[in-house]
Amino acid sequence: MVTVTPPDTWVYALRLPHDPRAARVARMTVRATLSGHGMGEVVDVVELLTSELVTNAYRYAKGPASLRLTALGGGRLRVGVWDSSPHIPAPFDRPPGDPVPCAPVDTAGGRGLFLVQEYADWWGGWRLGDDLLGHGAGKLLWFEVGRRGPVAEPRA
Repeated sequence: MVTVTPPDTWVYALRLPHDPRAARVARMTVRATLSGHGMGEVVDVVELLTSELVTNAYRYAKGPASLRLTALGGGRLRVGVWDSSPHIPAPFDRPPGDPVPCAPVDTAGGRGLFLVQEYADWWGGWRLGDDLLGHGAGKLLWFEVGRRGPVAEPRA
């Protein structure tokens, strides 16, 4: 009898309409996918950060968004959210480790992306190039969570 071991790298992608329920659909997808792949230890953080990115895509872009979950192996996960707006917000417009101040207490928003720098191990953003008509193709924001490399075995 042959035992089949599932790979530790995989990719799931989801196209989200410009709809206020998109963040909820994204959260449910993240929870189901990560639970199914035995990555329960990162579900809460990934669900929170994904919700923030998808909510911002809905609020600041006019069209659909896309969610992509990529297991990189070794317990690492990358989450990417594409939308049609070319604006890259902080902290994605700065190198990881470059602190972004929290929004003032009296403002209604601006705290969500601060969570990314607090809970993600790595993050980034890219403005995507122009099409043939000179229109921007939007942006991709991403973050990673999980171990950053092989975990050393404890010495006896």
